[in-house]
Amino acid sequence: MAKSDYKFFFPFRVRYSETDAQGIVFNAHYFTYFDTAIYEYFRDLPYDLLDHVKNTGTDFHVVRVVIDFLAPTRFDDEIEAHIRVHRVGRSSITFLVKIFSKDSEKPLVKGEVVWVNTDQKTQKSAPVPQKLLAIIKAKEGIDFKPH
Repeated sequence: MAKSDYKFFFPFRVRYSETDAQGIVFNAHYFTYFDTAIYEYFRDLPYDLLDHVKNTGTDFHVVRVVIDFLAPTRFDDEIEAHIRVHRVGRSSITFLVKIFSKDSEKPLVKGEVVWVNTDQKTQKSAPVPQKLLAIIKAKEGIDFKPH
């Protein structure tokens, strides 16, 4: 997928503290980039995740993250985390994430993050709210059919 296939991105500048002894971004920091960009995706929808918890008694839990490292990212690089919803299940949302240099079409990192909506009392999966599903459909321009 190209940058243009993503309807949202969030910019970062790599901080010195995010790099390792080799001078490249330490792998665990990509999880933070992914998580931050996904949260900003929801802010952009707009959908308030804190209100979601308060109003539904459910919250999204990360259940899977896959990352492919394609090229190094270094201190002071300007990068963009591009996010899109790839799939919506009964209780899950799968995000595709690609990180690009600001001025490049070639991805540095690509990944997938799966969230499951979970009842906070029972810790069992709960359906993705229809309101959220409608907002995501409108944003992505795709009719997701929960599996």
